[in-house]
Amino acid sequence: MTPQHPANPTAPAADSGRRSGWWRDAVIYQVYPRSFADADGDGMGDLEGVRSRLPYLRDLGVDAVWLSPFYASPQADAGYDVSDYRVVDPMFGDLADAERLIGDAHGLGLRVIVDIVPNHASDQHAWFRQALREGPGSPLRNRFHFRPGQGEGGELPPNDWESIFGGPAWTRTVNSDGTPGEWYLHLFAPEQPDLNWENAAVADEFRSVLRFWLDLGADGFRIDVAHGLVKAAGLPDIGRHDQLKLLGNDVLPFFDQDGVHEIYRDWRRILDEYGTDPDTRRIAVAEAWTPTVQRTANYLRPDELHQAFNFQYLGTAWDAEALREVVDLTLDAMRPVGAPATWVLSNHDVVRHLTRLGDGNDAEQDLRRARAATLLMLALPGSAYLYQGEELGLPEVLDLPDAVRQDPAFTRAKGTNAEGQEGMRDGCRVPLPWSGTEAPFGFGPVPGGPSWLPQPAEWAKLGVEAQTGDRSSTLELYRAALKARREHPALGTGDSVTWLDAPAGVLAFRRDSPDGAFACFANTGDQAVRLAAPGRLLLASEPVTVVEDELVLPADATVWWAV
Repeated sequence: MTPQHPANPTAPAADSGRRSGWWRDAVIYQVYPRSFADADGDGMGDLEGVRSRLPYLRDLGVDAVWLSPFYASPQADAGYDVSDYRVVDPMFGDLADAERLIGDAHGLGLRVIVDIVPNHASDQHAWFRQALREGPGSPLRNRFHFRPGQGEGGELPPNDWESIFGGPAWTRTVNSDGTPGEWYLHLFAPEQPDLNWENAAVADEFRSVLRFWLDLGADGFRIDVAHGLVKAAGLPDIGRHDQLKLLGNDVLPFFDQDGVHEIYRDWRRILDEYGTDPDTRRIAVAEAWTPTVQRTANYLRPDELHQAFNFQYLGTAWDAEALREVVDLTLDAMRPVGAPATWVLSNHDVVRHLTRLGDGNDAEQDLRRARAATLLMLALPGSAYLYQGEELGLPEVLDLPDAVRQDPAFTRAKGTNAEGQEGMRDGCRVPLPWSGTEAPFGFGPVPGGPSWLPQPAEWAKLGVEAQTGDRSSTLELYRAALKARREHPALGTGDSVTWLDAPAGVLAFRRDSPDGAFACFANTGDQAVRLAAPGRLLLASEPVTVVEDELVLPADATVWWAV
């Protein structure tokens, strides 16, 4: 009887050289700058903090870093309300800090993807402020969606659209003489007026913004609300309430309209201006919530974008049958357009997958399931996205006091008693623990210093320092998995899997390459199972045993094999 357990190696920074395009099998790590690392001790993460921790990300083994917005913003929605797309908000640093961060990342073999927010701007953006000052008839109003209201006195919104954050998607303005004025559209918070992409000045501005960051060295863009830029002609009513329940199920008049694709063809031409070599190409990834994986694939046709987030996979339960179905659907949809699949379990907008996939009754079981889900995801062909802190096994923080919450969906829904997002996104945004036994656990430079959201005391055991070198830790599992993924020829790139026979509740598949084969077994059931060992064990999410070429695979565990 031979106990088997993952090792704890450190991955190199350089590419393996076997890729047809660096993004096709890249592991991309999302940094939420507010919560990653605080260099100046004010309790808010910043770009200098990110820069100081880049060696950690290099040693983790990721290929690229995606930075959530750090632009000038009133922070009504944590930076997704941009007032100036070419300026770094002082809370994060300045433009020189951004340039140094990109330069240092490149020196470490890491690429940098920046967030771009084209669906809406801030109500403090110069265009919107001038449009309000100039009043009805101002040409600047056509860069947004201003409309007269319905009813005798225009007292009703122009249509029945609802905000993703709850309440109506329209806010009425006040004229300079104090009388009620026109309404403007905001699919999110009132501080985030939607831009009108039928206006040529909007398209021109974003062409300029893209080139600005590409000239600064950015390797690409994550496009926020990529599916929302074009609205149906005439802004028609939907005809029902609780519209949030329709998201991901129907094509709505404000989301996933066919007109968005011409915008991305234009953007692709700009990206290609900066070179088409697969090793240096600048890329774009869409945050596109669509009803089907097939509609997501529309964003990835050869003359459009390079990747899109796979939200169908993120929303799938820890169930072998359901996971197999979404994997097949994804690979089948991506193959005709020649795009890589992407896989993601957590991000800054959803409950961390440790908590979401668990049952909340057994913390150890929840962690086992999260580790198993991660190894399964990293075994699939294509590109994978990691969210900061998941490599530490961080759970969602569910008991934040109302007084510290900053998610506008929380305050808006609470104030309007309207259907919208649950407003609990702060729980996945709590600052990371790095070291020490006292909050903020190395997030800031001073023990006992501030952090913009409070950290649980038990996170002292989950910090980077506490987990480094512990072969059983989640951090070392991630390091080992990313090293194996980089080195094994059958991991990463590709567009298919070969499913193997397996007991109920178990996913088993094989992947082949000219230089070697790989197999993955994932047990989503609640009982251990016995399986024939197909080769040499590479990695396991939990300790497993192999007896006379038979594997005993525990519940909520995943194993990798070199075949």
